[in-house]
Amino acid sequence: MMKTVRRIITLTLVVASVGGCANLGVKPWERDLLAKESMALSHAVDSALDDHIYFSKEASSGGKSFGGGGCGCN
Repeated sequence: MMKTVRRIITLTLVVASVGGCANLGVKPWERDLLAKESMALSHAVDSALDDHIYFSKEASSGGKSFGGGGCGCN
């Protein structure tokens, strides 16, 4: 019974590790499309508004990755 379980676990690990060999990265001829401004995660205006919101909530600059409270009445 233990040998069967051990074989199943080993087979599962081997199959899972083989699946990571595929190269699904960005091809060199696709990089020009991804480098366009419209493909950016955020625009300058959006970033400036987000910075202002976080500054108002936290009463400090930076630290966008931390959640926080505050009344935001500045």
